[in-house]
Amino acid sequence: MRRLWTVLLAVVLVLTTAGPAIAADPPRGPDGDAFYTPPSPLPAGADGDVVWWRPLPDSGPAKGFLVLYRSRSATGNPIAVSGRVLVPTAPWTGAGPRPIVSVAGGTRGIGDRCAPSKFQPDYEKPLFVDAMLSRGWAVAITDYEGLGTPGLHTYVVGRSEGHTVIDAVRAATRLPAAGLAAGGPVAFSGYSQGGGGAAWAGELAPSYAPELHVAGITAGGTPADLNVVAKSLDGGVGFGFLLLSALGLDAAYPELDLPDYLNDRGRTLYETQQDACVDAVFGYAFGRIADYTTANPLTTAKWQARLAENELGARPPHAPVFLFHGSLDEIIPLSQAQTLRREYCAAGVDVTWGTYLGEHVTTLAFSAGDVVNYLGDRFAGKPARSNC
Repeated sequence: MRRLWTVLLAVVLVLTTAGPAIAADPPRGPDGDAFYTPPSPLPAGADGDVVWWRPLPDSGPAKGFLVLYRSRSATGNPIAVSGRVLVPTAPWTGAGPRPIVSVAGGTRGIGDRCAPSKFQPDYEKPLFVDAMLSRGWAVAITDYEGLGTPGLHTYVVGRSEGHTVIDAVRAATRLPAAGLAAGGPVAFSGYSQGGGGAAWAGELAPSYAPELHVAGITAGGTPADLNVVAKSLDGGVGFGFLLLSALGLDAAYPELDLPDYLNDRGRTLYETQQDACVDAVFGYAFGRIADYTTANPLTTAKWQARLAENELGARPPHAPVFLFHGSLDEIIPLSQAQTLRREYCAAGVDVTWGTYLGEHVTTLAFSAGDVVNYLGDRFAGKPARSNC
């Protein structure tokens, strides 16, 4: 008996001194829309931990998983975010762990039904997600804060988007069913709203996720300076995107109190369009801020302070960046992307800058091959060619 207790004591000592225990597999989540409603209170854990998951239907040469994972809001509060993890079924034959690309989706809208994991068509999939998978890379795709999950979507709010893009990668490596190892090369990639999300992930990663090996970032059609974007959209064909942005900022920062600035028409919009998807945007073409407000909130000190917080460029990423834009972009001004390029270059970032002869939508298609090739070179360890 004494020998048995000695052995048990030795086992206990080994387990308690050998480092952290291996976490248990996260539970499978409920089916249907109930999956998107996290347990309350949110279970304790770290940013990127998987709350629950379920397998997605088989889709070609990749297996997919729907995940609910922990992240941080724009103001640093813990939140649950939904997203997908896609992993090629073929074994990874490259050196080291399989690379993971965290894809930040372009605008789907602000309603829960518009979440990328629910919304069709999935326009990134045929353009570059399938190509990424065909190269053997895993892909993580966040739904962002409040898109599918409870609360309002914080559309174009940079810190919120950056956190969720980063934590999608962490969640992918913490889901045993996905078979992905931590410590391998990671990339952030996105266009339009996703360009902002990818760039913000790149800027936040050195402090928020220093353990990640970020090999490269691709950001196109990027809303880098929301003040410049807002002035361009006011009265333009993309005015509906400005309305979504105002709702997104108000959702992230309650002190902005958007309803306080709205006239009757604006209050009706505020009360009826919280579930709008991207198809509704062009119904507001050529509108103006003055059509919906009694006073322009963007001119106030508190709105300007939050807009300044959400301007890219102040925290240069430590990874090389492919930054690109359409020369005829009618939604996101080329000029403010050029400013971001100059700021990154001045800070010593390896920037590959590209312009495409196209407007906002066509540039997404024109750039897809270059995006995948750029990331392929980074994952292969090739040095980036800066054209600062």
